[in-house]
Amino acid sequence: MELLSVRMQIPDGANLILGQAHFIKTAEDLYEAVVNTVPGAKFAVAFNEASGPCLVRIESNDEELRRAAAANAQALGAGHSFVLLIRDAYPVNLLGRVRDCFEVCSIFCATANPVEVILAQTEQGHAILGVVDGSSPKGVETAADAKQRHEFVRKIGYKLQP
Repeated sequence: MELLSVRMQIPDGANLILGQAHFIKTAEDLYEAVVNTVPGAKFAVAFNEASGPCLVRIESNDEELRRAAAANAQALGAGHSFVLLIRDAYPVNLLGRVRDCFEVCSIFCATANPVEVILAQTEQGHAILGVVDGSSPKGVETAADAKQRHEFVRKIGYKLQP
């Protein structure tokens, strides 16, 4: 077995949801989950089929995100993994619906940060062991940092204004 690190390519202004699912209809079901939750979102989902023809199955409403999702899925090479790239929505808007898809087994990350995926390579193929999402903490927030965090989530509409 060999350990590998693959950096995900996240287009500017996009977010990534990386997970594992188990059935060929995953790409279509995740497409429906996104359009029914955030109708104006631009997105692409690429699903690595793990049997039969072993194709990268793709559904999308945005060509740039489609190309990036397909390239990321191919770079991973891990069966039954999916890459969902989104714009004009945040993962927090979609995670519940993604988890509710019958095929979804797990979600490794949901982020706009730089992501490295740690893979194991065996004779059979690749497996996702985990992810490195963003950077390590540089300290503990101060009262001023907490105030800034509270103001930010209210500014973007995720908490009520006082």
